[in-house]
Amino acid sequence: MGGAGILLLLLAGAGAGVAWSPPKGKCPPRCSCSKESTLCEGSTELPESFSTTLLSLSLVRMGVSQLKAGSFMKMPSLHLLLFTSNTFSVIEDDAFIGLSYLQYLFIEDNKIGSISKNALRGLRSLTHLSLANNHLEALPRFLFRGLETLTHVDLRGNPFQCDCRVLWLLQWVPTVNASVGLGACAGPSALAQMQINHLDPKKFKCRATELSWLQTVGESALSVESFSYQGEPHMILAQPFAGRCLILVWDYSVHRFRTEEEVSAPSVVSCKPLVLGPRLFILAARLWGGSYLWSRPSADLHLAPIQVLAPQRLLRPNDAELLWLDGQPCFVVADSSKAGRTTLLCQDGSGFYPRQSLHAWHRDTDAEVLELDGRPHLLLASASQRPVLFHWFGGRFERRTDIPEAEDVYATKHFQAGGDVFLCLTRYIGDSMVMRWDGSMFRLVQQLPSRGSHVFQPILIARDQLAILGSDFAFSQVFRLEPDKGILEPLQELGPPALVAPRAFAQVTVAGRRFLFAACFKGPTQIYQHHELDLSA
Repeated sequence: MGGAGILLLLLAGAGAGVAWSPPKGKCPPRCSCSKESTLCEGSTELPESFSTTLLSLSLVRMGVSQLKAGSFMKMPSLHLLLFTSNTFSVIEDDAFIGLSYLQYLFIEDNKIGSISKNALRGLRSLTHLSLANNHLEALPRFLFRGLETLTHVDLRGNPFQCDCRVLWLLQWVPTVNASVGLGACAGPSALAQMQINHLDPKKFKCRATELSWLQTVGESALSVESFSYQGEPHMILAQPFAGRCLILVWDYSVHRFRTEEEVSAPSVVSCKPLVLGPRLFILAARLWGGSYLWSRPSADLHLAPIQVLAPQRLLRPNDAELLWLDGQPCFVVADSSKAGRTTLLCQDGSGFYPRQSLHAWHRDTDAEVLELDGRPHLLLASASQRPVLFHWFGGRFERRTDIPEAEDVYATKHFQAGGDVFLCLTRYIGDSMVMRWDGSMFRLVQQLPSRGSHVFQPILIARDQLAILGSDFAFSQVFRLEPDKGILEPLQELGPPALVAPRAFAQVTVAGRRFLFAACFKGPTQIYQHHELDLSA
């Protein structure tokens, strides 16, 4: 019977001079009773008819299947309660409610496999607790919440699985003024027989991420961006077949995104927002009919076209990006026509005008703006050569280097993690790649199989650095950066509903919730919500 048995004998011995003759009718069958102590053995149900002055109750080899809520309400004076060698396997919430004076609770050598998280609620005087030698593989989080008086806890002899379910226990032990016996792990096999108190909580990976579908936005799209205007998050979609830039805001009443305004833009490929104080600019890069700059002077007005952008240079835009150079807002538009030119346009007065032509004759498909070594850089991907890196020097972009071993790259996107700059390179045929800047050039870190991919986009959502590899032929794959390894590992597939030819992703946080937008070329835009799951709960 162990420590509990010794304590039981001591308490029983305190009444050794008292005859075992309780008040008539107060001692149930299969029980031995004194004025303050009772021992019951072999009963098929919990006895109830006890003296209200009972201090100690021991239940041995009982045939009860579970301890239900309020099982001991008729014994409010108990100071000690012991269970040993019983067959019950479940302890429900509030099983010991009403025992506000209970100091010793020993539940040892039973077949308990499950205990509810509120089973010990109300035991405000408890000092000694033992759940030793049962069948418990885990304990519910917050099981000991409110038990501020505990001084001794014994959990040894249980087949604890030392996975995420044990993490909360490791974190709890150092916070209490109690001696806690944890015992050894029963699994997983790599940790079998290891003492639980020797485990390092920092090595547990117990937080998961999930993206669940929320909403569909009709009409196909080629790009999606988030921006903040007048203190509110906004999303803007380039919808070429609908011929518009569509601006969305969060509707707090129905908890969905709704249309705020539309900008007419037939054959649009990119809608790039720029907010300057109360003024909103939208660059609408179009395949045909010229690219336009739209402006909203203040929140109470509508967007209106104010300028045709570089009509002699921008013949077939494929991408547009915003950047700041020497404190001045600029756009760079990648042009995929051999006769057109990728162009840097910077603000001059109320409009944006060409400042530099870049990379002529190379049919650029993508522009990416990034900072390296404290200076602005521009990376251009094209259909005819490896991606080329330019740096801002002397008031213009100058070629710095290209990226080796990176043929047929359609687009590039970068992210930062752990002080390093990483690059995701999208390839339609072959493997897409992850590279890291080493101070002089980008070096290969990882290759990921991709077939029919036009987008490989990093997304930072809360604490998760994700990267989504789109596919025209299969489910799009979500990866998460593992900081310890420095590589992307698979997280989940996006769908259903399936993404049909995804082209861009963007995240936005609104009303305390995090959302991911997936713009698709051959199907509607899909919106997902980001959830963090605690696997240790």
